[in-house]
Amino acid sequence: MVSETAEKTVSAGVLAKYELVIGLEVHCQLLTATKIFAADSNHFGSEPNTNISVITLGHPGTLPKLNRKAVELAVRMGLACRSAITQYNIFARKNYFYPDLPKGYQLSQDKTPICVGGEVPVKFKDANGQVVEKAVLLHHIHLEEDAGKSIHDGDWHTVLDYNRAGTPLIEMVTDPVIRSAEEAAAYLTEVRRLVRYLDICDGNMEEGSLRCDVNVSVRLWGEEEFGTKVEIKNMNSIRNVQRAIESEQRRQVEAIETGGTIVQETRMFDAHTGLTHGMRMKETMNDYRYFPDPDLSPVVVSDEWLAEIRANMPALPKERYEKLLNHYGLPEYDAALLADVKELADYFEAVGQLTTHYKAVSNWIMGPVKAQLSEKSLRDGQFPLSVEKLAELISLVDSGKVSFSTASQRIFPVLIEQPEKSPEQVAQEQNLLQNSNTDTLQTLVDEVLAAWPDKVKEYKKGKKGLLGLFVGEVMKKSKGSADPKLTNELLQKSLSSPL
Repeated sequence: MVSETAEKTVSAGVLAKYELVIGLEVHCQLLTATKIFAADSNHFGSEPNTNISVITLGHPGTLPKLNRKAVELAVRMGLACRSAITQYNIFARKNYFYPDLPKGYQLSQDKTPICVGGEVPVKFKDANGQVVEKAVLLHHIHLEEDAGKSIHDGDWHTVLDYNRAGTPLIEMVTDPVIRSAEEAAAYLTEVRRLVRYLDICDGNMEEGSLRCDVNVSVRLWGEEEFGTKVEIKNMNSIRNVQRAIESEQRRQVEAIETGGTIVQETRMFDAHTGLTHGMRMKETMNDYRYFPDPDLSPVVVSDEWLAEIRANMPALPKERYEKLLNHYGLPEYDAALLADVKELADYFEAVGQLTTHYKAVSNWIMGPVKAQLSEKSLRDGQFPLSVEKLAELISLVDSGKVSFSTASQRIFPVLIEQPEKSPEQVAQEQNLLQNSNTDTLQTLVDEVLAAWPDKVKEYKKGKKGLLGLFVGEVMKKSKGSADPKLTNELLQKSLSSPL
């Protein structure tokens, strides 16, 4: 048997003798209004045991009815991953007894997963720091219902909340083709990005709407047979998935090197210690006693239905990137950053309908706007400024009425606090509109140069850095209203005369 607490003393040389083999099972809660087999609300954050009914609780005499929307969302994910779509689907009962599984079995798919095969392209850095592009192969994606939630109070008591029971899930099962913790993290990051782009899951790992089980084994390089795999359950952050894999890799290698035995089991990861610990022996497929559910008729995804879902597929990240690059003319860096987050790309395109200053829109979103966004506000599409106000602010800068620094540092914060005001109204109220009157500015330039005769002589002798001093003095005299560009031009012209 293997010690519960593997020492972190396995050398890099010993670890390098073994190939790490990883398969991931990612559970994504689907964004349907109701549960997969009942009309109960599918809403996170409700009071415990309020989104339940006799169907969710498995009372005798109740019958499930499949949620059509859940099927559509699962197919959408399969199409995005280039999977084959199973058009004749049967749901099965997966039998096991947990206190948070009211019926005593879980409705899932066994022989006919709705999506078969497919791949998810990823990009990550290998151990040598080289960027690797690879397609992580999927075994299948299947539909099922979630279980409820057991809450342990730390005092030998467990309370049950059945609100989550019956929540529609897809489970994405990879082939055992992942070979590093970094690759696993890249895959999870891409899955989370995909489900958000497809509007099928919010991808919130902290709330459990996206969870990951990790299967880990090791084998000597060159061996064809897989080692004994261990499953680490319910990981709720990408960083912890990486840590758990690295910890389990060390534990298994240490066990093999010291003559221990690795058993097939389910383990948990302790984020505080950074170690995994045994939870229960791993069930085999036979233990689940799958059989077709007699209360659910087969589901047929017709050619017409499949074509309809395909026709309504949203743009995916790669397509969005190319549009930002080619249609809007953004640099590769900007296009990649915006396309990485669906909400940012959506916001950019919405503002882009109101202005053609696309690079300025990108600068604003990646700068002041993004700085104001939290993860929750981004996920909920709650941007600090409406698309109309941002377009007006960009126009104000482009017209030369205010500088970018004035707009971003003085007008933008006011608009966040007082969104009913327009950018120009704020600029007027705070006397921020730039003075572009040449005669007025020339008078201020003359006054500044007359007040600094010694510095003017130094400038004309070659100390050109003094131009900034003169610009600053003109800005002071104008109380910040002078147009910086025009001020520079007038100063250089006035200072160009010989001594």
